Amino acid sequence: MPIRTFQDREIQKLKTLMSEGIQVTGEVEALREGLKDTVKAIAEEMDMKPAVLNKAIRIAYKNEFANVQDSFNAVEEILQATGRDV
Repeated sequence: MPIRTFQDREIQKLKTLMSEGIQVTGEVEALREGLKDTVKAIAEEMDMKPAVLNKAIRIAYKNEFANVQDSFNAVEEILQATGRDV
């Protein structure tokens, strides 16, 4: 398979993309780490599991509460029908 040869203009675009991509990826990583620390601190303060708070954040971000609630209602109905809701 032949190696592609890039034109100067393409090389400059790729260099810019790589620089910006590395910077954005670093910023995203720092923000995620900060959010993780915040969630952990609030979870400890409120005696909750961080996973519960993270799940609430993801559901709110995706605006899919209705879908999750419908799914949970279906699971609840199955558990009640099979006597496993205790």
